[in-house]
Amino acid sequence: MELTGKKINFLGDSITAGCCAAAPEGGFVEILKRTCGLTAARNYGIGGTRLARQRNPSEVAEYDRDFCSRVWEMDPDADVVVVFGGTNDHGHGDAPLGTEADRTPDTFWGACHCLWSSLRQAFPAARIIVLTPLHRIGESDPKPGSGAVLSDYVNILRSTAGEYGFPVLDLFETSALRAHIPQIAEELTTDGLHPNDAGHRLLAEEIAAFLQKL
Repeated sequence: MELTGKKINFLGDSITAGCCAAAPEGGFVEILKRTCGLTAARNYGIGGTRLARQRNPSEVAEYDRDFCSRVWEMDPDADVVVVFGGTNDHGHGDAPLGTEADRTPDTFWGACHCLWSSLRQAFPAARIIVLTPLHRIGESDPKPGSGAVLSDYVNILRSTAGEYGFPVLDLFETSALRAHIPQIAEELTTDGLHPNDAGHRLLAEEIAAFLQKL
């Protein structure tokens, strides 16, 4: 895919928002805009947010603005929509995993189907790209009740995106930003999850390379 001149909407959480970059221009979205010659790089990242709907309200109301609820708020003329989330569903979301048959945002399975279906309706001419969560500290901690770990959420994202024919950049599998490894966490993140400036640059390079190969 030729990226020069493209308009891209980025739907995500704090990593997409550019959290922990030293300056606003240091987040991966802004880096992509500069280095790839994008006409627009619209950042719809909101820290703390999840794909699935929270059952018990969070202390910060904005955290409960799940991805499905924000699809129709994005500019409709995007050539590409990049979706990057799921780590918060594992980290602090309280929605159950659910089952493959679910189709509402009240479970993670259902939220994926709801999100992909809504994006297809809202952006019929755009390429929808799905990014899996990055490795992080605590990724093997089981969720209370379900026992699910981060890789379970990654597998659901892969599976459901594939059903809709959306290309998946499997950062969990391929990214060099592997923050479950202490040395890499120290070099490329601020806290074992959020990329630092070097981590955002690396992430931008990996995303650009994937998009350019499509």
